[in-house]
Amino acid sequence: MSRILKIFAVLFVISAAASSGGVFWVYHNYIKPGPLEADTVLVIHRGSGIVQISRELAGAGVIENPFIFRKGFRHLAADLPLRAGEYRFPARAPVRDVVAILQSGKTVVRRVTLAEGMTSAAIAAKLTETPGLTGSIGAVPAEGSLLPETYHFSFGDDRRAIVARVRGSMKKLLGELWPKRAKELPIQSAEEAVILASIVEKETGVDSERARVAAVFINRLRRKMRLQSDPTVIYGLTRGERSLGRRLTRVDLEGRTPFNTYVIKGLPPTPIANPGREALRAVLHPADTDELYFVADGTGGHVFARTLKEHNRNVARWRKIRDRRRKKQRVNRAGRSGFFRRPSKEQIGPSGRQGGQQPDGGVHRPRKTDAGPVASETANDDPCRVVRFHQERHAERVAVRDAAFDEAGTDHGYADSVVKKFATQGLAIGFDGRLAG
Repeated sequence: MSRILKIFAVLFVISAAASSGGVFWVYHNYIKPGPLEADTVLVIHRGSGIVQISRELAGAGVIENPFIFRKGFRHLAADLPLRAGEYRFPARAPVRDVVAILQSGKTVVRRVTLAEGMTSAAIAAKLTETPGLTGSIGAVPAEGSLLPETYHFSFGDDRRAIVARVRGSMKKLLGELWPKRAKELPIQSAEEAVILASIVEKETGVDSERARVAAVFINRLRRKMRLQSDPTVIYGLTRGERSLGRRLTRVDLEGRTPFNTYVIKGLPPTPIANPGREALRAVLHPADTDELYFVADGTGGHVFARTLKEHNRNVARWRKIRDRRRKKQRVNRAGRSGFFRRPSKEQIGPSGRQGGQQPDGGVHRPRKTDAGPVASETANDDPCRVVRFHQERHAERVAVRDAAFDEAGTDHGYADSVVKKFATQGLAIGFDGRLAG
């Protein structure tokens, strides 16, 4: 009997030693640095059990041994549950830290930036395309009801919930700004303030100009003048669902849409975009000025004027800047298209002169013949000459057309007399009475 007891005692000691050694091995692997070479982001989906989580962590290289993760969690950290979400695991994180991260619920913070001046359709499209969100947008929110800002979210958040937050931010901001508005503004409600702010937002992206641009429109409203804002014309044509993709024409400016402020008096019926905080503040606290006009200054901003005469001088300066830029662009385009390339060896005659040159250095001029409107006198003339001739004529006509359009349609403070003058020029060059072909 004593022999049997001795055997059991030895077995117990061996078992205890093995057990303590196993516990030590588990704990050692639980706290030692992990295998990750760099930070890694991994999504733990809802409903995942500990076995599945351990396998996903091992598959992503976050941990080395799923068994260690399960044993360590059950015996050393089971007081808190593991939570689903998107987590960032730092390089060399031990299993102990991995468990703590999953228990913390501190998921990766994602962000989506909605730029000032985006239409509701554009915001809906961006949220639909934003990865990490779930569900559908539903109906496109009303124009002007959303506050463009940067919004944070976590993986798996619902898109409708994001829209509700964005809409709530606009409502909250209007509740703060409207009661503190300047006195005697020609706008009767917060909704009208949003409409005008959306026009200001689309007219300028320069922060320092917003209050001044807002003042121009406020002054025009006070004087019962039409706002004459190009972005309202564009919105009337597209409803904010697409880019116009071209310049405005005289026909566009005269088109009778509810949003065309060249035609209607006062404000359009709804906002034309979603304005940001600063545009709203500018409308509710415009600059103290009696200016009525503004036009581009060539640097991304605008130059302002109190009278039409002063404005016309500013317009003339802007046109000179614009014309210089267009001339440079045409030269660059012509260079890229190859019209100014050096002649090839095949085009050089035996005397070293380019084909078409006379011995005295003159060049044979093209003349009209029965063969067509333009032909060369000799077979050795530059083969690109006819193409260049037509290109130059076309460039001249385009330049006249563009000048006519800009005079009529792109400058704030559009005048009927100017439009009619250049419409006549447009007819003269064969554009069927329209200023854009």
